[in-house]
Amino acid sequence: MAIEFFLPMGRLPSATAQEKGVNRKTGAWYEPTDVKAARAKFMAHLGRHRPAQPMQGPVRLTVQWCYPASEKHPAGTWKTTKPDTDNMIKLFKDCMTRCRFWLDDAQVCSEVNEKYYNDVPGIFVRVEELA
Repeated sequence: MAIEFFLPMGRLPSATAQEKGVNRKTGAWYEPTDVKAARAKFMAHLGRHRPAQPMQGPVRLTVQWCYPASEKHPAGTWKTTKPDTDNMIKLFKDCMTRCRFWLDDAQVCSEVNEKYYNDVPGIFVRVEELA
């Protein structure tokens, strides 16, 4: 089984799961407002594409982050500035897990994670069960 879709977004969230805050009084960790907003945006978009049943077994995840092209950054060129792809994917995979694309994100054993400039900003996603 494979699922493939595009999440059109005028502006991609730049907050990542690594951006945690610490309450100075209690020492407790909390999720900053921009991370909560990014999570909510991902959940809203991903929820429309969730499978009827979570994928079983090993999974390959392909994610292409498409940032708005400009004169300085033409469509099809790689984005080499922050955020880092390893930081970007963590929050996104957490949201996919909550949306039940799979049972546990440990099932993702093959991953392609790219970022580049495109005429249409958004996120291309392909999830496939591996034999």
